[in-house]
Amino acid sequence: MLTLMSEFLTSAWHSALAMGPWLLVGAAIAGVLHVWIPQDVLRRHFTGPWGVVKAVLFGVPLPLCSCGVIPAGIGLNKSGADDSASIAFLISTPQTGVDSILVSAGMLGWPFALWKVGAAVVTGVAGGMWVAVSGRRPVGDDAIAAADHVGPAAKGWRAGMEHGLEVLRTIYRWVAFGVVVSALLTAFVPAGVLASAGEGSMVTAVVASLLVSVPLYVCATASVPIAAALVMAGLPLGAALVFLMAGPATNVATIGAIHRVFGRAIVVRYLTTIIGGSILFALLFDGVVSSHDVAAAMTHPHGAHWLEVLGGGGLVALMAWFMLSDIRRWIAQRPAAAAQSSTHLMVEGMSCGGCVRKVRGALESVAGVETCDVDLDSASASVSGAARVDDLVAALQAAGFKARRSTSG
Repeated sequence: MLTLMSEFLTSAWHSALAMGPWLLVGAAIAGVLHVWIPQDVLRRHFTGPWGVVKAVLFGVPLPLCSCGVIPAGIGLNKSGADDSASIAFLISTPQTGVDSILVSAGMLGWPFALWKVGAAVVTGVAGGMWVAVSGRRPVGDDAIAAADHVGPAAKGWRAGMEHGLEVLRTIYRWVAFGVVVSALLTAFVPAGVLASAGEGSMVTAVVASLLVSVPLYVCATASVPIAAALVMAGLPLGAALVFLMAGPATNVATIGAIHRVFGRAIVVRYLTTIIGGSILFALLFDGVVSSHDVAAAMTHPHGAHWLEVLGGGGLVALMAWFMLSDIRRWIAQRPAAAAQSSTHLMVEGMSCGGCVRKVRGALESVAGVETCDVDLDSASASVSGAARVDDLVAALQAAGFKARRSTSG
């Protein structure tokens, strides 16, 4: 038992070494994108066939997981993007991202990572075009005009760093989940035990991966160490690609949200594109890319470079900091929960998951705020604690949002 526990801890540390530097670089790139790309880019130009292509090309590098892409994609649709561009964004974006691309390259090699990026682009464009040929909803002039009034993103290295840290904070639980599952698979699943899944038929391995990945709620970055551990245990590389494509792009929450906003017909096109595309690219991968090349490029546990140690240690330190912050907040909220007063605010200007994070951060910075719940669909925020309404409104105004107290709150 002690041997298995030691192997588990060793494997978890090796996963952190492989992911750490790339994940930190990905967060830095996310911060740069946030600072230099105007906010209204996501709300303009996304109509018609070229709108589909632009939505995919813009969405692929964004570090948005399946949890974050839902409000972003729906916000695009509400702000003027047509259904085809919105669905293309929702298909391609959660499959990859700068952090996921770099982590995939670090753990599985660049051939595998670039193939996964190409698969995300093609499936996103194909899904968007399929929706487009079935008839697009016209975009109102008021929605396009509303984008013109959106202010520029905050500038400066501090804003970029804060955004990069916020990206890591939003996914750190899933990264930890991925590392733990990867270590468990490495420690407790004998090497080669999954190889039989692909011996008789690749289709069998692909179907098994689909059954696991479609309902699973895991982000693109967190799924990489799990896939790497499965490959090390003998799962065929094509089947691992299915897991990396379908896992982040599909889950019960995403399917339900798309059904609610876009309807059943588009949900069918969404799922068919992802499932069919993942199967197609898995089969093509085995025929085009050499498995030996990918296996040789995979991360091995020996001789870690000092940059890997620094990046892995930094990642572990950040995750521990995020976890301790959440624990302290939870402990502080418990005794005061019964005595808290609640303030309900209507917030103008929210259109995506990034706006939600910005509103939440502004409210939580106000003295006296104990808990904060921000809802994008109702454009509202509920705050518990002793903070004054004027202070809450002022904090939101400083962050670029208009707010007023709800008469029903």
